[in-house]
Amino acid sequence: MEKGKVVLEFDNTKSFNGDGKHVRDGLSAAFRTGNYLWVSCDERSSLERLKLTSENTYSEHESYELNKFLSLPGGADCEIDIEGLGHNGNYLWLVGSHSLARKKPRKTDPPAKQIKRLAKLKEDPNRYLLARIPLVADKNTGEYKLYKSCPDPNNPKKLLTAAQLLGDAKSNELLDVMRDDIHFKDFMRIPGKDNGFDIEGLAISGDKIFLGIRGPVLRGWASVLEINVKDIGADTFRLKPDHCGKLYKKHFLHLEGMGVRELRVSGDDLLILAGPSMDLDGTIAVYRWPYALKKEEESIVHRKELQRLFDVPHGFGETSGQDKAEGMALMDENTVLVVFDSPTDNRKPDDKCVVADLFAIS
Repeated sequence: MEKGKVVLEFDNTKSFNGDGKHVRDGLSAAFRTGNYLWVSCDERSSLERLKLTSENTYSEHESYELNKFLSLPGGADCEIDIEGLGHNGNYLWLVGSHSLARKKPRKTDPPAKQIKRLAKLKEDPNRYLLARIPLVADKNTGEYKLYKSCPDPNNPKKLLTAAQLLGDAKSNELLDVMRDDIHFKDFMRIPGKDNGFDIEGLAISGDKIFLGIRGPVLRGWASVLEINVKDIGADTFRLKPDHCGKLYKKHFLHLEGMGVRELRVSGDDLLILAGPSMDLDGTIAVYRWPYALKKEEESIVHRKELQRLFDVPHGFGETSGQDKAEGMALMDENTVLVVFDSPTDNRKPDDKCVVADLFAIS
């Protein structure tokens, strides 16, 4: 049930990428820490921080270029396609889509050139990123900041450091093992928007890292991967085997044909923002997966074992391709904030703001 609206106000001197796209037009993930809201744009290599400045407004925009904290294989000018943000202890976690992209036909080109372009696939090296960055609040002001490294506020003798999953510009350890998976191997060279392999959604609980899979959707079944990691150096970690020697677990959920768009921890449950796996208008809904954090083995969760909480409005007709819900932040135990990619003009009251929606989840 919709509860209200929240205005996100950005600083236009920090909000445009090299192609002139405003950050508000590509919001892909959102996460709240205290009075601060962290959001990402899928065509940038930065994180954006906003502060609660009135009851329904976040502003005082700060932008953090992630190449200052991480070793980005494609450099600062290559998009990460961040599709999930999470928080655990004194770390903010983020994940790229890990997906291939298909070139878009340009309407101004001749038909033959458009058709040829549609056959080309693109790899962005920074998309193969799973990383953590120290996120610490000032004890006096409550201001949350990102650091490349800093003392642990709960244990000053311990150093918190930014780190990322072992990988390079072509792949990482997670993709390497998924290429042999019985369910996913045939989808690893298919672009995300063609129902290929595509990570969207990240949730952290203790040592458990949950990755939402937008695609593939297998005969109506979506999936969530569960992994654990171990440090192998000051700035690198790798997958940690479980007691059976497995590097990941698979959980399959019947989301009624939809894929995962975002994950959030709510008590012992996971909240799931679900939507189409392919590039089309379609139902977007939020589900509750009860006791997800209690699962110790792989699972298959039928639709009657999930709670469908509410549907999220989306573009159609004249607004086709707009208002695509991509990110979801837990505001309190009863409320989530949903942000949208490609927002309609109705969501943009001026040249620097965009409107997000609040929903009750109780």
